Amino acid sequence: ANIINKVQKPTLVLAHNKTLAGQLYSEFKEFFPHNNVEYFVSYYDYYQPESYIPQSDTYIEKDSSINDEIDKLRHSATLSLFETRDVIIVASVSCIYGIGNPEDFHTNTINIRSGDLLSRKKLLYDLVDILYTRTEKDLSPATFRVVGDTVDVMPPYSEIAYRIMFFDDEIEALFSIDPATGQRIERLDRVRICPAKLYISE
Repeated sequence: ANIINKVQKPTLVLAHNKTLAGQLYSEFKEFFPHNNVEYFVSYYDYYQPESYIPQSDTYIEKDSSINDEIDKLRHSATLSLFETRDVIIVASVSCIYGIGNPEDFHTNTINIRSGDLLSRKKLLYDLVDILYTRTEKDLSPATFRVVGDTVDVMPPYSEIAYRIMFFDDEIEALFSIDPATGQRIERLDRVRICPAKLYISE
């Protein structure tokens, strides 16, 4: 922590397992309450690779269980790397495995400002291109909903959603909203929407 404080650079802290990473994550959040301290570990609660047992001629299919909360934290860590310099990421060694090209991830990020000229149709196509799913029901992570000239988007890395309001081909207003109630929280000048998956290609 003292070294991180002295060098003042984005930092990756590697731990050899999730338990130690979780402990370090809590401690670094206490040491650096004003920094973006993030957590990046494997999102599998359970993973069984496919296998074959020749003695019994048995094939075992691949099986896995993904922890949605850890997946959200992985997205948050990735976003922080693009948005700030005061980021500390506590990770397990699984972070060394490829999650896609950072340039592809950055290129596929949608940046919107209030007053921008952008057609609603193009925004919808762009959201589908970065793997968001359209819904007519309640918002859930990595979904968007369209009601008239309003598009609500729920990123996979956030507790809040964004409301994008159009007037013809212009962004009239941007708001953060409660995804459950649709109630406005804050008026925004800009919104950054990152891809729904960490692995994305052109």
